[in-house]
Amino acid sequence: FTLCIIFRRYKYTMFSRASSLLVTRTAAVRGRTMVTMAPASNAWERSCYKDIKFTIDENATVYDAVQQLSAYDVGALVTVDAGGNVSGVMSERDYVCKVALLGRTSKDTIVKEISTKAANITTASPDESIEDCMNKMLQKDVRHLPLVGEDGSLEGFLSIKDLVKEVLSAKEEELNKLADKFL
Repeated sequence: FTLCIIFRRYKYTMFSRASSLLVTRTAAVRGRTMVTMAPASNAWERSCYKDIKFTIDENATVYDAVQQLSAYDVGALVTVDAGGNVSGVMSERDYVCKVALLGRTSKDTIVKEISTKAANITTASPDESIEDCMNKMLQKDVRHLPLVGEDGSLEGFLSIKDLVKEVLSAKEEELNKLADKFL
């Protein structure tokens, strides 16, 4: 997030050095400054998923998955196969739509039967910008995004809430700096 203030012919650009949402690069396009925000890995460092087990074996029961969702107070888990590879994502929405509404029981339903398969999930690299991650989520209408490394390894898991918190934090910091400078 770059804050540009234009006073007549002078352009002042302030960069937030202390913020975790630093601008990583800027480019001039048609006289405007386009901003690329910090990488998704910054949001991952403060994510609610950072310090919890956010994966579940695809062969576990949905009951086990719902217990894990409830215990950690999160809305989705990454499903993994026996080799630890990402096989999909299971969300609360999957439970409601594919188990509860169909009259199935969570103890008799396997996670891989209801999860969104890996081929259909949207992922991001930890190096992608927060803005790019948000755009992916909006385009695909998803609320969770696995962070996958170049080698295909699972490196993190973000919710839209994690990304929004980062953006709001950076904007609040910039506004506070402006208020300190001009008031």
